[in-house]
Amino acid sequence: MSALELLALLLALSAAVHIGCAGAFIAWRGGARPNQALLVGASATGTAIALYLTAVGAYQ
Repeated sequence: MSALELLALLLALSAAVHIGCAGAFIAWRGGARPNQALLVGASATGTAIALYLTAVGAYQ
């Protein structure tokens, strides 16, 4: 794995975690209980990572 690929993966992970945190915060402020908000954030993170990995797989 080259340095560029590693940096791209780290950037994707960082973006996915930020998306998940934003989703959890929005759900929590929208009235969801903390455990439900955490599940929303986790699913948003998983979806973002899945989209990234799907794009990488289709590119190669």
